[in-house]
Amino acid sequence: MTEISPLEKINSNFKNKDILSLDQFSPSDLKKLFTLTKKMKTIAVNAKPSDILKGTITILLFFEPSSRTFGSFSAAIQQLGGSVIAFQGMGNSSAAKGETLEDTIRVFEGYSDAIVIRHSEVGTAQKAANAATLVPIINAGDGIGEHPTQGLLDMATIYEKHGRLDNLTGVFAGDLLNGRTLHSTIRGLSLFKNNTLYLLSPKQLQLSREHYNEFTQRGLKLIEITNEKDIPANADFWYWTRVQKERFKSLADYEKVKNKFIVTKKLMKERAGKETIIMHPLPRVGEIESDVDDDRRAVYLRNQIRNGMYVRMALLALILGKA
Repeated sequence: MTEISPLEKINSNFKNKDILSLDQFSPSDLKKLFTLTKKMKTIAVNAKPSDILKGTITILLFFEPSSRTFGSFSAAIQQLGGSVIAFQGMGNSSAAKGETLEDTIRVFEGYSDAIVIRHSEVGTAQKAANAATLVPIINAGDGIGEHPTQGLLDMATIYEKHGRLDNLTGVFAGDLLNGRTLHSTIRGLSLFKNNTLYLLSPKQLQLSREHYNEFTQRGLKLIEITNEKDIPANADFWYWTRVQKERFKSLADYEKVKNKFIVTKKLMKERAGKETIIMHPLPRVGEIESDVDDDRRAVYLRNQIRNGMYVRMALLALILGKA
């Protein structure tokens, strides 16, 4: 792949593009992606043999723990007949010997057609993209920065239910400071008009002022709240997140804010509408009670998680020039 600017716009042409941020996308790009996602869902649901990615090799470099994103990418590639070389933890790679990220990328791009990378440090996907000259880089999460493919699957889930991504009222709850998944999803929703988002969190975990100001300037109406009683009636979606223990320096500080807000049947009865969908990027660690799972509005273990594979199937097919 020829060298590109850090955030080159998609401009309806996904082929060989790095996927680093939702800022690269336009509404028309998302429409193209989600249209193909429906076709990929048909392939997966019906277990149709597919050779769309036959002959391609994608490398998964996960320096940070993952189960859903790692498994989803792996499944997406294999659903389309592609091959995977996977590293999780990187303890058995030359990175453990002190090899630089740039050298790791330059080595593995010689073996592959695309590289998917997750890392605990913000900006690592950007560094990987700068180092790569032959293959596209997909950001699977960089610290508290972004998680663009999660944002894409979240928006696909909202669109699947409500048929639009504008004129929405949503609630984001939990760790708004460190949650890279919601950072990407909010960024994606800022591409559309007349969206109002309620931000429910402890004061210590509010959206950073930098992000708050940026998203407000983009046209989002953001309303910060600290009590479940302030959740608007009949919101289109609730997006709950866990408080991220791994981002805290002190266990005592974590204990003060964990499970501050919990989705219960009682809360849903009082504040959720009949068409409100309950979302969560997972894993959950107590912030949604398990007896909520059977509610038809709870999509986190059904539609949302499955859409992750379908969206990644579509994205890979487009990036590798196979669709």
